Amino acid sequence: MTACATAPAATQGPAGPAQADLPQDYRLGAGDKVRVITYNEPTLTGEFDVSSAGYVSLPLIGEVRAKGLTTTEFQNAVAAALKAGYLKDPRVSAEVLTYRPFYIMGEVNKPGEYPYAHGMTVLKAVATANGFTYRADTRRVFIKRSDQSAESEQVLGPNTLVNPGDTIRIGERFF
Repeated sequence: MTACATAPAATQGPAGPAQADLPQDYRLGAGDKVRVITYNEPTLTGEFDVSSAGYVSLPLIGEVRAKGLTTTEFQNAVAAALKAGYLKDPRVSAEVLTYRPFYIMGEVNKPGEYPYAHGMTVLKAVATANGFTYRADTRRVFIKRSDQSAESEQVLGPNTLVNPGDTIRIGERFF
């Protein structure tokens, strides 16, 4: 099985800069959109969504599990599925085009779901949600990471990062 990885630095378009900011072990999840390129096979190349069940439906091979896998692990799984009866030596590349949204609630003017953007911090997320309410605690924030079961309290600073799928809660200050 041969798989060629696309380096984030060489990637053009919306996925390039965002991949450089995320950990190398970024795990795919429901809501992500991936581009799969199969070398010399244009009918097996395209952009695909990770379903709520965590699978990507691909031509010829059907559903391939993506949830919890890195892009390298996912492209290896696609290459293995193609090699199992369809292509002799598949060369597959996968990259994330758009990341799953983040959620913000609590003492912001417009709580809700928002698209993840390159270099997202909590302060940028609050700005996306039209700012703090007058009751907001602007010194701390509660973040539930998509891969964790509980939220953690963090000091709210200019470099407090948000990851795709995170839930941010801005608490109420006490006088």
